Amino acid sequence: MLSRVRVWLNRTYAENVFFMDQLRRNPSDRAVEIHATHGDADSPVLAAADTAELEPEGLSPAGYVEYALDQCARRGIDVFVPRLHQAAIVRHRAEFAAAGTALLAPTPEAVAVFEDKATAYEAVRSVGVPVPPWWRVRTADELLAAVEELEAAGHRACFKPAAGAGGVGFRMITRGPFSLAQLEGFPSPYVQLDLVVEALRRSGQPVDWLVMPRLEQPEVSVDCLTGPDSRLRLAVGRTKNGRRRGFTLDERWLEPARLIAEGFGLHHLSNIQFRMLGDRPVLLDVNTRPSGGLHQLSLCGVNVPWAAVQLALGEDPGVIEPPFLGQDYTVVTGPRSLLPVPAALPRQREAEIALPALPAQVASAAEVLPL
Repeated sequence: MLSRVRVWLNRTYAENVFFMDQLRRNPSDRAVEIHATHGDADSPVLAAADTAELEPEGLSPAGYVEYALDQCARRGIDVFVPRLHQAAIVRHRAEFAAAGTALLAPTPEAVAVFEDKATAYEAVRSVGVPVPPWWRVRTADELLAAVEELEAAGHRACFKPAAGAGGVGFRMITRGPFSLAQLEGFPSPYVQLDLVVEALRRSGQPVDWLVMPRLEQPEVSVDCLTGPDSRLRLAVGRTKNGRRRGFTLDERWLEPARLIAEGFGLHHLSNIQFRMLGDRPVLLDVNTRPSGGLHQLSLCGVNVPWAAVQLALGEDPGVIEPPFLGQDYTVVTGPRSLLPVPAALPRQREAEIALPALPAQVASAAEVLPL
């Protein structure tokens, strides 16, 4: 009889409650126990896990590696899916292996390439993957020069941090003056160029932004599963156009994703995003971790989280072909249980204190529904 598998997710996104659900409902009918840690006591992943702890705050990357090694040894972790401090953790893969833990994460070299978007764009362009024009800017004058070049070429300019994830810090630039229109309705991602320039000059601090053209929809997010031999086991694109979502196996999106995943050692799970520049797809971003929407591939009849855990354990599932592509869908929100307040407080703890586990609830935090 196969033994249970113990999986740890550290400080991950709330959507990964679905990742956890899929591990438990694996087609191998293997017993899975999930350990979760987070800095927020109200994270739903803590309530969805079998065991959970609050993470200590303020650890350096090296200190966090020590904490993680202790967790793996103490908790008997078989597979660790690191998000926080991923770069530091993967450099110590041999030490985790010595503790009996496999890392479900890419190589250190791959993580280093894709931590910085400018480095990533240079790297993937060298292997023939189209990228948008971009400028790395640190000052107000550099920002102005980049925006003027983009506008002269007929583009709308936007900027985002050179390092970051999840769209944090993304803004679109407008030359229109600030007016009452900006105070109506919901907050807008548009910012006035003169206000940005003034803020930069007033702060006296350099920034580290990429300025590039506003790319158009559809956005295609390719979820990749790659073995430690750098061979792709699965690639499926998730399309996004407004509220409408769908799936694609079109090689316009899959071939460049394959070049990146196999060519740069993006072992296990990665997510490679494209958008349109005119009439051609170009790279938007590369995530060296499972995407928050990975569970949506269940609509195509595949359980990708479990296949990734199998790979990490050395149980190669082989090439996975989705038996079908699910119909178009949209994303809605719903309730998810949290841990009781008395168990969740205080929010910061000097000592490590285990939180009681609650069973995963049927209600979903971000379910997918067919349109």
